[in-house]
This record gives sequence, C-alpha cells and structure tokens, in this order.
Amino acid sequence: MKIQESAEMYLETILVLSRKQPNVRSIDIAGKLGYKKSSVSVAMKNLRENGYIKMDSDGYITLTEKGREIAETMYERHTLITNWLIHLGVNEATAAEDACRIEHVISAETFDALKNHVMKFRKS
Repeated sequence: MKIQESAEMYLETILVLSRKQPNVRSIDIAGKLGYKKSSVSVAMKNLRENGYIKMDSDGYITLTEKGREIAETMYERHTLITNWLIHLGVNEATAAEDACRIEHVISAETFDALKNHVMKFRKS
C-alpha cells in the first residue's frame, strides 16, 4: 500500500529524531519540520490508527516494524540522493532540499538502479 508523502516525511523524521535523542514526542516533530503542533497531532493520530507508530501514555512515539520499514527506506533514499547530488556539484542545502522531494516520487526500480550505479562508481 502506498502512503502519502506527508506520512513518509513524518516517519522519516521520527526515525532521524530517535537516532539523536532517547525519546520523541509530537512537539519534537513539530519543531524539526516547522509545523504546528496541532497538525502534527492529527498526523500522529492517523499514523497510530494505521499501525505505523505507537504512542505511550507519556506521549513518546516509537515506530512499529511497518513504520520503521518505510522510514528506513525514505532515509536511505534521502541520504544517497543528497550525497550523489553533492558529488555532482550541487551545494549541500540545495542537494538536501531536492533529495527530500525526489525521495518520495522516485520508483523503487529507478532508485535501485541509481543505488547500483552509485555503488559501482564508489568501488572504481
């Protein structure tokens, strides 16, 4: 099932935050993305109801296996595309911004081909 780009962004953000701090709450996500807390709360409710995240009684958010799989995919895409664009000469800020858009629309087939190309290039 294909989920919306916004859900992918939230899941990736939860993953990134969880790697930097012990607990993730809605307010952390709102701060990282520059969104209103109310918007993030609605999104967290939807992600929870669809089985992508769990939220405990203290408001701490964790990814389910299903949510982590999507988050890891988005993060891998973001990282590889950002680094590839930087290698091509794009400045870091633009590369990260462009990668953020590309990661959500690129097909798995195209990403795999790009990843294989980048990995071959690194080996040579």
